[in-house]
Amino acid sequence: MSDVRHVLVLPDRDAAEEAAGELADRFGVAEEPQLVRDALAGEDDAEDAQWLLVVEDPDRRLDSAALDAFAAEYEGWLEAP
Repeated sequence: MSDVRHVLVLPDRDAAEEAAGELADRFGVAEEPQLVRDALAGEDDAEDAQWLLVVEDPDRRLDSAALDAFAAEYEGWLEAP
């Protein structure tokens, strides 16, 4: 069975960093989430970049609906697998 990876899409780096810190407290995520800058196609301006928060879920413990609601608190969303 393959590992599950959840990807939260967040509007900026500050939101992504704040959400990453809150994830461990709220969801008990053991592994540090990975922050990835996702520049929009054709955009060179860093202000137009979204940030992805990649959360590994090897035990399949995390609820997608709860993660989507969590991301929404930071003006983001959970990317569909």
